Amino acid sequence: MSPNETKNDVKLYGALAEFSSATAVHHACEKVRDANYTKWDAHTPFAVHGIEKAMGLSRSKLPIVVFVGGITGASLAMLMQWWMAAVDYKVIIAAKPYFSWQAFIPVTFESMVLFAACTAVFGMLAFNGLPRWYHPLLKTRAFAKVTDDRYFISIESEDKKFDRQSTVEFLRSLGASRVELVEE
Repeated sequence: MSPNETKNDVKLYGALAEFSSATAVHHACEKVRDANYTKWDAHTPFAVHGIEKAMGLSRSKLPIVVFVGGITGASLAMLMQWWMAAVDYKVIIAAKPYFSWQAFIPVTFESMVLFAACTAVFGMLAFNGLPRWYHPLLKTRAFAKVTDDRYFISIESEDKKFDRQSTVEFLRSLGASRVELVEE
């Protein structure tokens, strides 16, 4: 039997620890980060200031992806308008040159906004691994309190440092009021 399987051959998702306050989960996050766990997350009923730093999270790459999407949209719009006005269908209007970029700014701007917005939505979904139709933590009764007044840390069994006994003991040592193993 592998260490990530239970006695009835159900795969183990990981360990879930419950904390009673935002301060407690914040300090626990720092200790989990310092213990070099890599596949874990904190779950809180509201945003906890500074928890990203306590978890050791780096800045999101989403703004860079959105910027590239916006530049791509603007470039494609300008290229399309240049092709239509100066190459494919040349029409002289009021003695202006075929490629009069000032007239193309509104369409270029709108295309940039459209591409950036679509890139932001689909990039966010991809970076967050969504849509995820089911999460194993939703099986536990205790996790329902995350939307009310409880704070949780979950460590996945996929983490190379995960060991059933030592991980549960580690989470208890952080001051968790409850620690349980969660099946897939």
